[in-house]
Amino acid sequence: MTAHRTSSRSPARTHLSGLSGLTGALPRRGLLALGAAAALAPALSACGGSAQPKSRAIADGVPEKLRFAVIGSGKTGVPAALRYRLNGLDLGKELGGTTVTWPAGFTASLPVMEAFSSGSVDFSFATATAVAYAVGGGVPIVPLAAYPLPGDEVEILVPKDSPIRGASDLKGKRVADQKGTTGTYSLIKYLETAGLRLDDIEYVNLPAADAESAFANGKVDAWISWQPAIGLARARHKARSLPKVKTYDYSFYVASESFAKKYPEAVAKAVRVVRDAQRAINADPAKSVAFFDKIGGFGSQSLEREVYLELTRDKRLSDSPADALAPVDRAAVESTQDLADNFQALGVYPSKIDVAGFLRDSRFDSIRKTVAAELAT
Repeated sequence: MTAHRTSSRSPARTHLSGLSGLTGALPRRGLLALGAAAALAPALSACGGSAQPKSRAIADGVPEKLRFAVIGSGKTGVPAALRYRLNGLDLGKELGGTTVTWPAGFTASLPVMEAFSSGSVDFSFATATAVAYAVGGGVPIVPLAAYPLPGDEVEILVPKDSPIRGASDLKGKRVADQKGTTGTYSLIKYLETAGLRLDDIEYVNLPAADAESAFANGKVDAWISWQPAIGLARARHKARSLPKVKTYDYSFYVASESFAKKYPEAVAKAVRVVRDAQRAINADPAKSVAFFDKIGGFGSQSLEREVYLELTRDKRLSDSPADALAPVDRAAVESTQDLADNFQALGVYPSKIDVAGFLRDSRFDSIRKTVAAELAT
């Protein structure tokens, strides 16, 4: 996330492509799973307002096109609300007539950082994990706004009849987790409450789909992940959640450096429209879930639809708190730095990453003010 683009031998590409064993496939919080970024080839499909002549776009400060990265299926949450215009929301119109396209095929926000490096997306959700990797790899992004994840978004599941009742009981047990994600950070913090470290458990690094299979077949004693997948698995397997598991980190909305420099007002408006879309979802969960169902968000799985509705009502999904999007503040900075420090100590990151220095960089002062002013409307 510095001002420089990276070469094929850069730290960013090393970080991103070196994580091919960590790919996740969750439809919504694929946002957090670490994936094989270089292997993805996002497909573009357009939806939005009508395009403006290029000369007018430049003269008026209105971008001709905005490429909004779609993580997961794109049939639920903010991207679905905007792409299919829940309650008439029209991002392209809000930006002044911009054509919005939706680069798809991303399983997580880390692969989106690779897309920022190649110049193929302009705007995206990004987890703290992805932001930290981007900082370490010099990916050219600009932090626009942030919000804390729901404190109860992550769960640790154990079988219903398991003797495991709390953090201390995990010592020596096989615990599945997708390494380098919000789940990892929550697991570290949870173990600390009992004076334990990751070395005190039998840590099993698995992507979500494999972790659920291992859990269902008794190959692991516990599994940590996030909503909605973990909530659905709890219902599907009649499992039990351990008490007092918390989610600690933040999520961000970011733009490419070149796009934010050209169109600061547009990216600020995009942040505000994201916030408004999430407010619409939270204001009427039943209507919103019915909308997502109609566009194919849940397939034929009634259980998935029911679990998603409950999580939407309880504001336990990763983007639920985006209704309170705000400029990046001290808490977001310190939390993300702490995550990066923990991951560096575990060897997930090869060296210390100065996330705090990047997020506080004075070169972002102007865009911070623009975003703050837009969010105040």
